Amino acid sequence: MYNLVSFAGIFILMAFAWALSTNRKVINWRVVIWGVGLQLLIGVFIFIIPVGAKLFLFLNDVVIKVLDSAAAGTKFLFGRLALPPGAVNEAGEGSLGFILAFQALPTIVFFASLMGLLYYIGFMPWLIGIFSRGFTRLMRISGAESLCTASNIFVGIESATTIRPYIERMTPSELCTILTAGMATVASSVLALYVFILHSQFPTIAGHLISASLLSAPAAIVMSKLLMPETGKPETLGIDVHPSYEKESTLMESIINGANAGMKLVIGIMALLLALLGIVALVDLVLTAAGSGVNSVLNVNFDWSLKGLLGYIFYPFTLIIGVPPSDAVEIAKIIGERAIVTEVKSYQDLAVLLTNQSLHDPRSAFIAVYALCGFAHVASLAIFVGGIAALAPNRAGDISRVGLRALLAATLACLMTAAVAGTFYMQGMKVLVQ
Repeated sequence: MYNLVSFAGIFILMAFAWALSTNRKVINWRVVIWGVGLQLLIGVFIFIIPVGAKLFLFLNDVVIKVLDSAAAGTKFLFGRLALPPGAVNEAGEGSLGFILAFQALPTIVFFASLMGLLYYIGFMPWLIGIFSRGFTRLMRISGAESLCTASNIFVGIESATTIRPYIERMTPSELCTILTAGMATVASSVLALYVFILHSQFPTIAGHLISASLLSAPAAIVMSKLLMPETGKPETLGIDVHPSYEKESTLMESIINGANAGMKLVIGIMALLLALLGIVALVDLVLTAAGSGVNSVLNVNFDWSLKGLLGYIFYPFTLIIGVPPSDAVEIAKIIGERAIVTEVKSYQDLAVLLTNQSLHDPRSAFIAVYALCGFAHVASLAIFVGGIAALAPNRAGDISRVGLRALLAATLACLMTAAVAGTFYMQGMKVLVQ
């Protein structure tokens, strides 16, 4: 029954986006049909076809082994602090427990360096080109937005640099799409962080995050084009575009530059968490104090925390994507808090729910993993708007104007990805428990 709810949720979410569209009369239904079709095809391949399930497990094992290799550097630098919970080093010293700064965040540096190496040898441009050409030809959108969306499956804000020559002349709809794609997907370097957080509670998390990244790309295009349809004529409509980026002169330079970029990202995440979590705690203090009086007068038990308020907003959407009512309140809260305190904190809270066995149905965690896999939060909006505006200063105003609509589209795209995954959950259980 819940699989049918998830399937219906795909279309309910699209109807919601259509209702808020800037121009409901000019929707490109080819984008919608192919976007949904691609997601369902990916779901069938991963969760139903045996070859797809084997590939899923293979990729999961590869990521876990690569992650184990990444731990060599952290253990050398931080010693006992880098040991994950339950681990013991050669000296017989046990772990001090989970410490985000010393165990999970350093993996970003390793994966960023690895991506730099893969770009240098030409593997990533080749892989991104395959997805880009597919989006352009099937959905009939511009080559520039296809390339940026395809690039966002694997990297973050730096994906905008691949289309730098075209940003100045992009239509508002194209700008909305590249912002949405950036916030609806996650960079592979940060994906490693989520794997580290959830692997002990969710052994096949790496495979699910990879499939979520693939599903979110067409979902981002669909939601963006529903909320802000194309009314102009893109310069690269239906034309394949090649990435525009400067290749390092040597292999070692690509590794060094990747590592430096990863370190900047780690520092950025740490600063963001320090600031946001402190501000949220302060806001919660004020809201709870004010709300307690209201609760006393009305004799209710209303949750006035920011997480609780966002949970109320996202509760109907959580039911729509197929989360059982028994877990909908808790899942709605962690999906809601992602909009403010980033997906890192939300994945940590999901790990706590799993550790404490607070969820009644494993389906809930399965769907939450997909719903949270994206940069759809306020801080990310500022980063993407600022980063892309820096590449095309003359379009800063246009980029800012479509920012909030792109954030809404990205949020709906993440929920759509979760609904697609929930549609195949019965088959997905076989993969989930292996």
